Amino acid sequence: MMKFTIGFEKEDLKKLHSCWDEVIASQQWSEGKFTKSFEEKWAEFNQLDAVAFASWGGAALAALEFIDVKGKTVLCPSNTFMATPLSVIKAGGNVEFVDCNKDDLCLSLDDLKLKIEKYNPAAVWVVHIGGHIAFQISEIAGLCREKGIMLLEDCAHAHGASWNGKKPGSWSDAGIYSFYATKTISTGEGGMLVTKNKDLLEFAKKYRNYGKFDYKVEGLNYRMSEFTAALGCVQTERLDEIVSWKNEYARKYLDAKLTNRVRFPQGMVSGYYKYIVFESIDKSTGKVYGECCHKIMGKSYDLLNTDWVANNHWCAPLYYKGEEI
Repeated sequence: MMKFTIGFEKEDLKKLHSCWDEVIASQQWSEGKFTKSFEEKWAEFNQLDAVAFASWGGAALAALEFIDVKGKTVLCPSNTFMATPLSVIKAGGNVEFVDCNKDDLCLSLDDLKLKIEKYNPAAVWVVHIGGHIAFQISEIAGLCREKGIMLLEDCAHAHGASWNGKKPGSWSDAGIYSFYATKTISTGEGGMLVTKNKDLLEFAKKYRNYGKFDYKVEGLNYRMSEFTAALGCVQTERLDEIVSWKNEYARKYLDAKLTNRVRFPQGMVSGYYKYIVFESIDKSTGKVYGECCHKIMGKSYDLLNTDWVANNHWCAPLYYKGEEI
């Protein structure tokens, strides 16, 4: 069995310590060189402008408050972490849930159509589960454009993923990444907003810093420290290597014996945050999510695919250069 390990190369320690020494010497421990560099590196990889935050939650709130969802409904998959619906609630919105598909565990286009007619939402969250991109993302994006609905991508799992070269966050008004301790690229804590919307970009920069300096944006402190950003710079330089290693390991050691697994469409590359199978396996690391958000929040309706997925998927251990035990 492969033991969990953060994907950090020991030979990068010297480079990281050099960066931290530079931060200390600079006397600028926030809003400095490394935050800008991390944003530039992430933007280059994702082919979208990027704004660094202290957390996924701060970046999500910036996007939702830019949209102004207060008093409005936002649709969200139930098969996700509670962070996704809680971001809506904290932004003053009302959250309702959409079923998922069994094949990719992501938002169901068919159920989304029904829920849009029922709830007339201001925005929709789509969550890329396990490291791959939602299989119906193009159709979902097209539907939202047609209906005049803002679309947000929760990219917390999707570091390094692509579909015919297109990166997470590219289909929507904004994509939100997490750099929590277990993620493919980790800074311990942290987040990143990516977008092609220049107005949202400027709003997000002010939102993370109390709305400085005209205070027209009612933000709070979601700044990323220079120490965290330096770690992000070092880690991001490894992203291609990490994703390539995970994909090669999956092909070589897992695919042949775990045939009842998530199978990706042609041209899709998963970041393999999770390796998901639809049968109980020995030495599983558990489930992506075993609790459905609509049940946690006491919603009265049923989401049959979401319930099925919660009960019928497991994850095989797959960690970048993880130690075999």
